[in-house]
Amino acid sequence: MMFQMLAVFVLLVFYGIYFGKMLAQKKQGIRTHQIGTRKEKSVHIVEILMSIATFCIVPVQIVSIALNLSWLPDGARFTGFLTGMLGNLIFLISVLTMKDSWRAGIPEKDKTKFVSTGIYAFSRNPAFLGFDFMYISVCLMFCNPIMIVFTVFAMVMLHLQILQEEIYLRNTFGETYLQYRKRVFRYLGRWSKE
Repeated sequence: MMFQMLAVFVLLVFYGIYFGKMLAQKKQGIRTHQIGTRKEKSVHIVEILMSIATFCIVPVQIVSIALNLSWLPDGARFTGFLTGMLGNLIFLISVLTMKDSWRAGIPEKDKTKFVSTGIYAFSRNPAFLGFDFMYISVCLMFCNPIMIVFTVFAMVMLHLQILQEEIYLRNTFGETYLQYRKRVFRYLGRWSKE
């Protein structure tokens, strides 16, 4: 029962941040959710598949939590909880750092600012890193074959979304983005200074 409550807490905090940010931006007239709005076929397909993955994993997580389906010992499960809280913190910091430039999906017409400070000085994709940690967290707390498959699928689709966003950022911000890419890793870390 303890891990069920901890997992629900991780999910509530994560989705509270996600939807709270969306509502705050909506009040300012900003359309945050832009997944699947691009006309380019490759971007559209990846965003739709990512949507399916991130939508379908939620019922799998809920059923796994409700049925307490886990193959792992308590130590690994508690590590999952800590991983989830770290993911929530990273996600929160990333959306706060992006301010009004944060979007879910690649915007078609919105002009956003390029952000490379704060947490973005250490990760080009901290929001996605937060998602990944949250998915890994619940998978560690409720490890079972179906959870593993859906977790891997969601993480792969998020990675493919990152690759699409990198093309968009290169095309939109040009040399500024290319220089940033030379300094900061895709997920976590900075290149050493030479």
